[in-house]
Amino acid sequence: MNIQKHKNKAFTLAEVLITLGIIGVVASMTLPALIASNRNKQLESALKKEYSLISQALDFYNAEYGVRITPENTSHTTLKTKLLPYFKISRDCGRGSEGTAEELEKTCIPNYGNEGTTEKSSKTYTNLNGKNYIDLTRFDDGQFVLIDGALVLIENANAGQLFISVDVNGYGKRPNRLGQDLFMFEINDKGALLPMGVAGTFYYGENNEYCNSSSTNSMNGAGCTYKALNEKDYFNNLPK
Repeated sequence: MNIQKHKNKAFTLAEVLITLGIIGVVASMTLPALIASNRNKQLESALKKEYSLISQALDFYNAEYGVRITPENTSHTTLKTKLLPYFKISRDCGRGSEGTAEELEKTCIPNYGNEGTTEKSSKTYTNLNGKNYIDLTRFDDGQFVLIDGALVLIENANAGQLFISVDVNGYGKRPNRLGQDLFMFEINDKGALLPMGVAGTFYYGENNEYCNSSSTNSMNGAGCTYKALNEKDYFNNLPK
């Protein structure tokens, strides 16, 4: 009986290297897109979560005191005091402006104003397309960090304006851009929490200057919250 011997054909080293090279090229082309897509989904989910938590806090206050928080019944810098009991926080950052230099250093996002340290404090968040640093005066009347890491920033200085902003993934994580991971809300005179950018809010622009990838406005991104919550592909089209 004849026994036929078969030789197993193996890949050569050159073929293995070529295959690995092709895999590397494909991975380098697709991996950044996958990472960006995953990050965008996380930002979208986080925004919806924090929106819900802030809305619940306002509802809890209403249930306890029988009145909704409005600009009319909220005096200077008291919004934080009203809201704080209804959040689970990991850090109270104080106000964010005024006080001694030591007190400002303990805040999460200090606003030094025009006292020579403006350069340090202004380079905190950029606008939507990353071309300008934003004005911190809209975020310095109360600050605290939630247990999930989100940073809440309050504006309660000017008459008739109550703004609640949230960095949904925390200041320590990029991109630190207005309209990308930092989003603004406004409490109107009826006590309703409105996503900034909807008609009637402070940063609603008929010319779309507050939410436009090509806008040069220093507060570009402030009016993006409404779009971020309502447009399906908003996070997939963020400026690089």
